[in-house]
Amino acid sequence: MTKRTERLNSLLKEVISEVINKQVRNPKVAQFTTVTEVDISKDLHHAKVYVSIIGTDQERSETVEALETAAGFIGVHASKKVVMRHFPSLTFRLDTSVDKQLKIDSLIKKIHTEEEARKSNE
Repeated sequence: MTKRTERLNSLLKEVISEVINKQVRNPKVAQFTTVTEVDISKDLHHAKVYVSIIGTDQERSETVEALETAAGFIGVHASKKVVMRHFPSLTFRLDTSVDKQLKIDSLIKKIHTEEEARKSNE
């Protein structure tokens, strides 16, 4: 990935996050929605926007659906803040890395607890 792409991803992450938090008025978008990463294609025409959502599975899927529906709106407002010849079309994906990390942490904790229990039984 080039420095330019990295800078663009970072800038888009900030701008899209701001638009979602301040301008998207869809009640289906969960209050705790965070843009975790933006991955723009090499031709700069498409960008995957990864979002982390605190809530139930239903709230998560509804939020991603609502963001997909509002992608054009979000793109228009974000494009006013970023100077690009063509603003990329946005697709939203649920970022599950936080969930995976929590699961891994939980498993590690469980392993340590079992090890301690074994040691005290010896």
